[in-house]
Amino acid sequence: MFIGEYQHSVDEKGRVQVPAKFRTQFKSGAVVTRGLDDSLFFYTKDEWAKIAERISALPLSKSSARSFARLMLAGAMDVEIDKQGRMMLPKYLRQFASIKKNVVFAGLYSRVEIWDEAKWRSYQKKMEKNVVTIAEDLNELGL
Repeated sequence: MFIGEYQHSVDEKGRVQVPAKFRTQFKSGAVVTRGLDDSLFFYTKDEWAKIAERISALPLSKSSARSFARLMLAGAMDVEIDKQGRMMLPKYLRQFASIKKNVVFAGLYSRVEIWDEAKWRSYQKKMEKNVVTIAEDLNELGL
């Protein structure tokens, strides 16, 4: 289970420290891919296998399903965490998420999102202003 927010910096080679609290969960490997809302999604290999299976089962006849599968599956990259706790964020993924120097790792239970820090702060402010509306919408979904 992933929870919490952690700030780190991307070095000149594109490497970033994975939060120490998350590292043990990625011992069996990790996958990072394009996410939503200008973020990257970071999964354990086991969780990624479940997600990829569901995405690959989407109907090929539906344009939105094909587009989503391309976004997520073609954008995915196996990553390794080195002895210093760093992983390489591929350039194409950093460009996709507009990651420059500082990032936020946001733990979201079964996945981690990686955000450019400035974009994360902006997104947070927007969501905090709308928290009542969001809560009301979620109430309709049974939460």
